[in-house]
Amino acid sequence: MNVMANRPRRLESYVGGTWVAGASEGKALLDASTGAPVAFIDSTGVDFKAALAYGRDKGGLALRRMSFHERAGMLKALGQALMEKKEEFYALSTATGATRADGWVDIEGGIGTLLSYASKGRRELPNSRVLLDGDIEQLSKDDSFSAQHILSPLQGIAIHINAFNFPCWGMLEKLAPTFLAGVPAIVKPASQTAYLTELMVRRIIETGLLPEGTLQLVCGSVGDLLDHVGGQDAVTFTGSAATGRQLKTHKAIIENSVRFTMEADSLNAAVLGLDAAPGTEEFDLFVKEVVREMTVKSGQKCTAIRRVIAPRASSEALIESLRNRLAKTIVGNPADEAVRMGPLASLDQLEEVRARIRDLSVDAEIVAGDPDHPSVRSGDASAGAFLNPVLLYCDKPGSARAVHDVEAFGPVSTVMPYDTADEAVDLARRGKGSLVASVFTNDPAFAEEVVLGLAPFHGRVMIGNRVSAKSSTGHGSPLPVLVHGGPGRAGGGEELGGIRGVKHYMQRTAVQGAPTLLSAVTGRWMQGAQAYAGGEHPFRKSLAELKIGDQLITANRAVLLEDIEHFAHFTGDTFYAHMDEEAAKANPFFEGRVAHGYLIVSFAAGLFVDPAPGPVLANYGVDNLRFLTPVSPGDTLQVQLTCKEINPRANAEHGEVRWDCNVTNQMGATVAHYDVLTMVAKTRE
Repeated sequence: MNVMANRPRRLESYVGGTWVAGASEGKALLDASTGAPVAFIDSTGVDFKAALAYGRDKGGLALRRMSFHERAGMLKALGQALMEKKEEFYALSTATGATRADGWVDIEGGIGTLLSYASKGRRELPNSRVLLDGDIEQLSKDDSFSAQHILSPLQGIAIHINAFNFPCWGMLEKLAPTFLAGVPAIVKPASQTAYLTELMVRRIIETGLLPEGTLQLVCGSVGDLLDHVGGQDAVTFTGSAATGRQLKTHKAIIENSVRFTMEADSLNAAVLGLDAAPGTEEFDLFVKEVVREMTVKSGQKCTAIRRVIAPRASSEALIESLRNRLAKTIVGNPADEAVRMGPLASLDQLEEVRARIRDLSVDAEIVAGDPDHPSVRSGDASAGAFLNPVLLYCDKPGSARAVHDVEAFGPVSTVMPYDTADEAVDLARRGKGSLVASVFTNDPAFAEEVVLGLAPFHGRVMIGNRVSAKSSTGHGSPLPVLVHGGPGRAGGGEELGGIRGVKHYMQRTAVQGAPTLLSAVTGRWMQGAQAYAGGEHPFRKSLAELKIGDQLITANRAVLLEDIEHFAHFTGDTFYAHMDEEAAKANPFFEGRVAHGYLIVSFAAGLFVDPAPGPVLANYGVDNLRFLTPVSPGDTLQVQLTCKEINPRANAEHGEVRWDCNVTNQMGATVAHYDVLTMVAKTRE
């Protein structure tokens, strides 16, 4: 099928494992630059109840059978496959009004998010189907009754209702944590740019990498889809606050306590520091950042800078600098390589932004740009959705309302002056909750005061200055490892944030019981659970032979005064508690000279390590090391080493083993406790 044929395509939904066309030709979707039809969209006739059941029964069951590492491998393979098809996506992306640079954020940024989550899943999650949350809670003195919080995949389906501005990234940034959690999804893209989402979903399905039922697509209205959601489902929405509130209050969502995540309107702010006067590096960086955020994606970004908060003394120079740079922005058809900013996504969006500019003009005056008379290098100025960047100035933002209430979702920003840091914070807060704010300053005191003032009202705060200029990802870039969302007006949702995003699609459960049974559920040995001591040294066992609870009880070793002194002189650690009897006695924690903590750890290793080669390949770390009881000269040490957790690596000949190491003295008191991390071969040589 040639999706790039000149004849407008009739978009199809992918539900129940098949591509389905709507019952009617549907609504025409127009090229943002020329006004020519690109596709037609309609979802009439789709059985949404059946689609939900299909995803839950087919996709959910298949994903839950996979481990986190297997799902991560699936994401990696999918990301690599899509990257090979990127030029096809770029070619169609121009119809949305996106330049090549805009498309990079949407297409390769989205694919990069898949790959980032694949990497984090392999590195940060166990090769199992359950995720532990927090430490074990001991509920009895004799270790017979304990509890562990676990996270397990929801057994429903995630419905992702996305915005028009990022037809690729908006889908992929939600699918990555959803699939890694083990939950299937239905994607509903915004109609205007759904043809690009549909193309990418076609290519995803063609890879055959996803289990049947993992991903479904609805092109057009969602019909009665939300009528059938239940308590194991999740719904995410990106778009206007008004639509978000309407969906959030849907009867089925309320009655079934369906998880609902919303990313809505956001009047993001950028604050120029009091120290960042004209001529400073921070001033110049600020100008570049504001212009970039106004023009990338034609300002159609939920993270774009809408309010430019600057010292009153610098405002005139700032406006002049912004006006000059904005005037150099070449607007036109993004298929033209000389163009730096394309049109808005649709004529409807153009009229919406023009109306919002009129609303803003109640409080502010236009100081750059003419919203009613676009000037373009290429494309059809009368048929396309073109708008040159518009800059406004509000002289009295403290008494204004529209500039803090109205979002023009396009290349539109308003400069507003302030006199004190407190006033700058107050102006930013008037956005009533935003996705992101940025602060450009080289003054640590100003940064501290303003960032702490902004943090409760923003999901992310970026500090820009001369030091980070070359490496900074910028004000408007959501990153897979950082949370994306904001409080209040911005929707109160939270996406991405690394593994935090995965947990949104999992249920946290407190499991209580006998330690042996809890260990069976969680795949991790805990104090009080059955252990298997004796026989072959655990270090002589491969992953194929080793089991949770395998244990070694070592011989004893005395700690002598000369050991302590030798260790002190050998390492250079001559801290008084190890070398001065009287000074040590004066310490409220000791009764005299004590052994070094790391001497205890070293002696413990000498007690439990088996010196022969393999199957243990390497010691790669120690976690949670605590010294609990002082060791005095003459005390004896013994180690209880227990296999705590086993994580085989996919596509490798080894895996990680976590060992519980408990070091006790002659009285049975624990002197040190920690986890030893080793690499172990899957089989013996």
